[in-house]
Amino acid sequence: MKIKRDILDILFSRYIRLKAKGICCRCLQYKGYEGLQVAHFWGRRYRSIRFDESNVCPLCFSCHQYFHENPLEYVEFFRKYLGEEGFDLLQARMRQIGKIDREAIRLYLQEEIKKLEKGEGQ
Repeated sequence: MKIKRDILDILFSRYIRLKAKGICCRCLQYKGYEGLQVAHFWGRRYRSIRFDESNVCPLCFSCHQYFHENPLEYVEFFRKYLGEEGFDLLQARMRQIGKIDREAIRLYLQEEIKKLEKGEGQ
């Protein structure tokens, strides 16, 4: 099944991979911009957190596959990655209902990408 991606998905993916500087958040190996995948903890169908930085981490293909095959370890990893409070807050945001402001998200991502590309980010 092919995942349908729109402009926000493309911008969000670019932003997360640039921010990671090519490093997988699990194995900590440099994989380069193209070698990373943006792995959502809560699936993309949860619109309230689809573009939430706390809901994703940059993973190389091998680590992404590993977590798909070991979902309990993925939960444990994400709890450590975000901390207990961050994990609980993400779950609360996941349950929110309502429309997201796609234009505001687009503008934010475009601005952050510019900063990262100029070396001003993180």
